Amino acid sequence: LKKGGDAARGDDTSTLKDLIAAWVNQDFCLSHLLRSNDKQLRGFVHVDCGKLLCPAEWDWPNDRVKASICNRTSNFIVSENSWPMFVYESYSFDVNDMEKGLFKSKILVQAFKAVFTSPSSAKEADGDGNGADISIENNRRAQRALNQAKAKTCVRFALSSVSSWCTIDGDFDYEAFWNNIVDFFEAVPGPVTGRRVAKLLEWWTRKIFGKNHCKDLTPDVVSRMSVTALAEQRKEQEDAAFDLE
Repeated sequence: LKKGGDAARGDDTSTLKDLIAAWVNQDFCLSHLLRSNDKQLRGFVHVDCGKLLCPAEWDWPNDRVKASICNRTSNFIVSENSWPMFVYESYSFDVNDMEKGLFKSKILVQAFKAVFTSPSSAKEADGDGNGADISIENNRRAQRALNQAKAKTCVRFALSSVSSWCTIDGDFDYEAFWNNIVDFFEAVPGPVTGRRVAKLLEWWTRKIFGKNHCKDLTPDVVSRMSVTALAEQRKEQEDAAFDLE
């Protein structure tokens, strides 16, 4: 089982290593493009990877912050105890509402689609899914906290400069980070927070799998559509022909 898990994780991280380079190059319009086959120039030595990896509560554009992170000073320890900026929508953090935009970033949607649907589906991350894959199982799959955690840890690893998977990256513990994500979804302090989490999971289901309207196809609505109307018309024509005979 461990071998199988390691192999699956290796496939996911390898896929995202290439894809994330392309996504960052495209979204940040880099003058020095990330290379898909090289991680040495990622991480905090790269200005845009550093921005995405930087703890949300710190000001990455500040040169002192950048230098302190890169030098691993005691006042700027990058650990699993901070949410990295890449998990926030538009990579923006509101200190007065730290839950705003959390786990809604474009790169997370792209990564989830690449890992759990297909790499090609990750190209469509701005709108909702097309509704083609709506099913009970897909809704459950999009909403599982473990799947949410997997996508986020894989993105964090792909943005880093570490070349091979390890649970510990400097002061950052991936296992603890995973648990923090799961706790966010499962260890809610009360019903108000629970409703916000449920709403966030609904957002994820819609982003990944889209939304269809099968439940709105009531018998009355269907009766006015062409398939039913034609069937009724053919029956009427048949009855009319029988009466003529």
